[in-house]
Amino acid sequence: MKLQQLRYIWEVARHDLNVSATAAALFTSQPGISKQIRMLEDELGVEVFARSGKHLTHITPAGEAILSIAGDILQRTESIRRVAQEYRDEARGDLSIATTHTQARYALPPVIKDFTGSFPDVSLHMHQGTPMQISEMAANGTVDFAIATEALELFSDLIMMPCYRWNRTVVVPEGHPLTEVKPLTLEALAEFPIVTYVFGFTGRSKLDDAFADRGLEPKVVFTAADADVIKTYVRLGMGVGIIAHMAVDPIEDKGLVALDAGHLFEASTTRIGFRKGTFMRGFMYEFLQTFAPHLTRELVDAAIAAPNKDEREALFAGIELPIR
Repeated sequence: MKLQQLRYIWEVARHDLNVSATAAALFTSQPGISKQIRMLEDELGVEVFARSGKHLTHITPAGEAILSIAGDILQRTESIRRVAQEYRDEARGDLSIATTHTQARYALPPVIKDFTGSFPDVSLHMHQGTPMQISEMAANGTVDFAIATEALELFSDLIMMPCYRWNRTVVVPEGHPLTEVKPLTLEALAEFPIVTYVFGFTGRSKLDDAFADRGLEPKVVFTAADADVIKTYVRLGMGVGIIAHMAVDPIEDKGLVALDAGHLFEASTTRIGFRKGTFMRGFMYEFLQTFAPHLTRELVDAAIAAPNKDEREALFAGIELPIR
């Protein structure tokens, strides 16, 4: 059994069983990958992938178990490389982050600016996706950190830490009737068509829960993953926008009026997560504390050492998270 063979089956699984795409990503040949997978299966005496002719159709039950262990092995080998690099040059390397548009557009720019100023030789790579995609990328080791509000808790392989709390703002065109409603109520909002996030994005579940608890059914007429897209359609008169407060830009949002809705919805918590067993380089600790100042190296190490989720959560129970 060779480490290269484990990498091939892992990458094939990551590329939706597309051997051609895997070969292109690894800068090797398709026949070479297929041959090495067959050799591994012959050695193990089981199939990792089921086939129909020359095409891989799905991962076998044995393959699922093998891939899980292979992922751990590959992560360990990456940790060995990182240990060596940390001692060779502690301020040089790569850091990959997966997050949503709202975080990338509104929360991360000052963090990235400060971090790159301190670590100019660290290459940053940002991936955007749905909260589920983001969590999967962190869980399978594709990225170092996942930053999101939804879905991270679904992955037991992730160590998750709270970063900050935030709530929502209603945005309407100037002169809209809601600007005269004081204080703003859910009942008043429910009278107008609503433009907001796709379910599963940026705390959307808290929004739905708030209306449901009051026996109201919001008229959601348009959803998007991008706060800027939501604001565009509010300007077009499609409805009342409900977005994260951090996504309000007083300069760029001319023509829109922002109405505080923090009293209407339960606050959401943005978290950062990384895969258990990740070797944390010095600049990774620095990024965490730049993003969330309470995430000191000592606290992060304590979270890593915590035996379960409940004890990990207890570490943060007495910390008052900042509000954005």
